[in-house]
Amino acid sequence: MANYSYPIDEDWTHEELALVIDFFNLVEEANETGVEKVAFLAGYKKFKTVVKSIGEEKKLGRQFQEVSGYSIYRTLQQAKGATGKRFKM
Repeated sequence: MANYSYPIDEDWTHEELALVIDFFNLVEEANETGVEKVAFLAGYKKFKTVVKSIGEEKKLGRQFQEVSGYSIYRTLQQAKGATGKRFKM
């Protein structure tokens, strides 16, 4: 995992911030080494409790991809289509 700043909203609580960062970490892990499908989808579900609107998700996704090179959308689609317990981009 590279050294860069995650896109965050300053209005998020510490708990919300932790959920979003945990999900960003899962996206990185899925792209770099692979991750458990169930854990990734659970992380996405928690992420969606903070980032409720699709517009906000897309905005954060673009910002995250700019700094990390990883697409939340593509990673999520890969996870949903994965047939095994683990998947890797």
